[in-house]
Amino acid sequence: MSKILVFGHQNPDTDAIGSSYAFAELSRLRGLDTAEVVALGDVNEETAFALDYFGVPAPRVITSAKAEGADQVILTDHNEFQQSISDIRDVTILGVVDHHRVANFETQAPLFMILEPVGSASSIVYRQFKADGREIPKATAGLLLSGLISDTLLLKSPTTHETDVKVAEDLAKIAGVDLETYGLALLKAGTNLATKPADVLIDIDAKTFELNGHSVRVAQVNTVDIPEVLARQSEIETAIKAAMQANGYSDFVFMITDIVNSNSEILALGQNSDKVEAAFNFELKDNHAFLAGAVSRKKQVVPQLTESFSK
Repeated sequence: MSKILVFGHQNPDTDAIGSSYAFAELSRLRGLDTAEVVALGDVNEETAFALDYFGVPAPRVITSAKAEGADQVILTDHNEFQQSISDIRDVTILGVVDHHRVANFETQAPLFMILEPVGSASSIVYRQFKADGREIPKATAGLLLSGLISDTLLLKSPTTHETDVKVAEDLAKIAGVDLETYGLALLKAGTNLATKPADVLIDIDAKTFELNGHSVRVAQVNTVDIPEVLARQSEIETAIKAAMQANGYSDFVFMITDIVNSNSEILALGQNSDKVEAAFNFELKDNHAFLAGAVSRKKQVVPQLTESFSK
């Protein structure tokens, strides 16, 4: 059997790593012996905290499936091709496990798709283990829990599904951690932004969306101090402009999220600032504006941008 690579999206976050690690493990248990978890980028500090806590090595980073001798892949936590591996169109996609919208996706061969509108891809993988009647190892449960905590901001995000609460409780029990204590420690591990260069800062958790012919980059960072991040606005804008020129983005939306008070500041540059303003019904002043109650890119930013750019 040829090698099967299992991975999440580019610029992987904790859910991308946790869900792909666990689903690769489940795939091997299901008979896909060559399934291997890999990553499409280095792990961030939050994910590194989770991996270290549960004693799991970070997946090796790859840029091409073909270069790895693999012609079959399984995607977790994403499906849009521009967010995936560079040669995604040249390989066979065996399956997708995701909790996002489906866009810019097509295959020549049949595949399995497990799509649920829940808080994390990790939630879905947990239920796949349960459906198979398989025991979840402690470390695997810990990574799945970390993915769920990260994507739902410890179950406070509007993306949290009612079933996620029970999933989190079950996984915390298996992982042997207190949900609140571990969850806060995990989230705080990802808020150390002061030492990161601006070009790294805007790429920690960033995804590209094709919106009505426009390539829109939407990035997000979590913090406990929005003013501290905004104090670096000049260098952040310089990095954003360089990224736009290098990658052909028409617009760049940078979401600075306060994980304590559940609000965000939106810093936006590009050709369509009017569409960004219309999306959120605010006025950008000095290229940024406050967005009360917004913590979720998936539910509170991308859909609004999609609608605005379609007009």
